[in-house]
Amino acid sequence: MATSPASRVWFVTGASKGLGRAFAQAALEAGDRVVAVARRTAPLDELAAEHESRLLTLPLDVTDRDAVFAAVAKAVEHFGRLDIVVNNAGVLFLGMLEEFTEAQARTQMETNFFGALWVSQAVMPYLRAQGSGHLLQISSIGALGGFPSNGMYSASKFALEGMSEALAMEAASFGVKVTIVQPGGYWTDLYSTGMTMTEPMEAYDSLRAEMQKQWAEGSIDSDPRLAAEAVMKLVASDDPPLRLLLGSMVYDLAFDISRRRMDTWAAWEEVSRAAEHAIPAPGSDDS
Repeated sequence: MATSPASRVWFVTGASKGLGRAFAQAALEAGDRVVAVARRTAPLDELAAEHESRLLTLPLDVTDRDAVFAAVAKAVEHFGRLDIVVNNAGVLFLGMLEEFTEAQARTQMETNFFGALWVSQAVMPYLRAQGSGHLLQISSIGALGGFPSNGMYSASKFALEGMSEALAMEAASFGVKVTIVQPGGYWTDLYSTGMTMTEPMEAYDSLRAEMQKQWAEGSIDSDPRLAAEAVMKLVASDDPPLRLLLGSMVYDLAFDISRRRMDTWAAWEEVSRAAEHAIPAPGSDDS
């Protein structure tokens, strides 16, 4: 592990509550400077009073691309640089896929995927110019696989991870690092003010009841400060991973899902391999 450089500058989205606030607070307690952005910044007033010149709060809706670019420019103007960018802003829509309205589906993607894309695009010119920086894309256990009632949320996080894998390779030659953080369950406002339920269809009542029973029996979430402690170790590393799992449950689930996928691929290997046989390009002299 490397020694943390003095007074790094963080840019944290969705910083007014939950994981975002925990990340911002941990960074401030480490002596770093933080640009904390959120739709509503009033919940950050107390934190701002405690840390005065080391915390800049900016109101921002990450789905507004122009506003994102303006906020990033203001952050750099204020602190002179960016070192750690945390794409944490997100919303959660729960419901069976058949129940989703177009507006709900688009809102899910606009915040969780496009919001992170706009922030990534906005910060990259500054990070490239510096030749350094670390983007943390806050994904989810939902990106490990699709689950009933979680399909659109998982879709947004799958999209985020696909984009982030490509970004990591594109940014590497400029000295910029990217890590996809996959948290398990934490007690945040995502389950209350950040969550919207679809209008339930009677056809799914039995499945919904079964799922609610499973959640009641096995849902144990953690203090967001534990996630913040892990993130502080992550950003102190000279060689951060492309992916980091947070929590024993998500760690075990990741391996279980991966093994089941590998078993399925192996069982269908003959069919998979038979579907490929190189031939000359259509219309070529050899065809």
